[in-house]
Amino acid sequence: MATVMQKIKDIEDEMARTQKNKATAHHLGLLKAKLAKLRRELLAPPSKGGAGAGEGFDVTKSGDARVGLVGFPSVGKSTLLNKLTGTFSEVASYEFTTLTCIPGVIMYRGAKIQLLDLPGIIEGAKDGKGRGRQVISTARTCNCILIVLDAIKPITHKRLIEKELEGFGIRLNKEPPNLTFRKKDKGGINFTSTVTNTHLDLETVKAICSEYRIHNADITLRYDATADDLIDVIEGSRVYMPCIYAVNKIDQITMEELEILDKLPHYCPVSAHLEWNLDGLLEKIWEYLNLTRIYTKPKGMNPDYEDPVILSSKKRTVEDFCNRIHKDMLKQFKYALVWGSSVKHKPQRVGKEHELEDEDVVQIIKKV
Repeated sequence: MATVMQKIKDIEDEMARTQKNKATAHHLGLLKAKLAKLRRELLAPPSKGGAGAGEGFDVTKSGDARVGLVGFPSVGKSTLLNKLTGTFSEVASYEFTTLTCIPGVIMYRGAKIQLLDLPGIIEGAKDGKGRGRQVISTARTCNCILIVLDAIKPITHKRLIEKELEGFGIRLNKEPPNLTFRKKDKGGINFTSTVTNTHLDLETVKAICSEYRIHNADITLRYDATADDLIDVIEGSRVYMPCIYAVNKIDQITMEELEILDKLPHYCPVSAHLEWNLDGLLEKIWEYLNLTRIYTKPKGMNPDYEDPVILSSKKRTVEDFCNRIHKDMLKQFKYALVWGSSVKHKPQRVGKEHELEDEDVVQIIKKV
């Protein structure tokens, strides 16, 4: 492990020494690809023997969505979990109070949201320091990340945590790169672009591909991509997820400082101890999770508004709705009746490809 760590450090030092210009772009692209490969080696667990995943980290996924609390020690993650979910996670004024992953559940707008209180991460977690690897591996399984920051401590903590998460292949508040990468058997590297490229050229692309031992591929860019974007697509193990920065302990700063914090994007100021703005935080979590609530209507009865079926915004067709209830339901599916904003008529007959909107009412008609 020390050798991989040393290699990573050497490459990072070389990248820091290298000037950024057109002449060195090819060399930097090569170094970035090497760095990504070494990071992946570092993340891959030892193949034989070795200890298990770590006590308390293998938390079963439950509920409709999962939100992870990530932050440095003693910023108030456990207090926030206690206030939001009523679950007890030990709170004390010293650092590293929480040593394992503690789950709690929030019931909000009919959805069950699982909240994970992860132990504090330290600088260098991406290189395996502390319990960093387990903490961030658990964070990868979440639907949304809540980075808890301390209002008194400098904002540089935000950059440090982002750097640790980026090192683990988690991309915050970003869309997957709009570029196509397809391997083939022969024909060399074919590089086409629909826009003017300022970061990538054929030489750099070839250098990055050769680092991954790929000599035949079609690459199409639809926007001005960087070398990092291309490496992300080739690696293929990147997770893109929404992220909210919860600035805690706002009761200890002035109004002027709070107004400055308010201008930053994806921010939500809270005070977990005094329970300030916790409703605003829940509202923001709901907005970022982007869930769709669908109400069921049994034949001849009123819709059940108490217990909605929760679908993600990316998978919300009638077919997904049926699968969520029971996997055998599609075999008997004839058509569905839908009331709500996704249809023109109330009710309207739809097939299983129809996309549902939030708070639609659905009645499934089965084959006789």
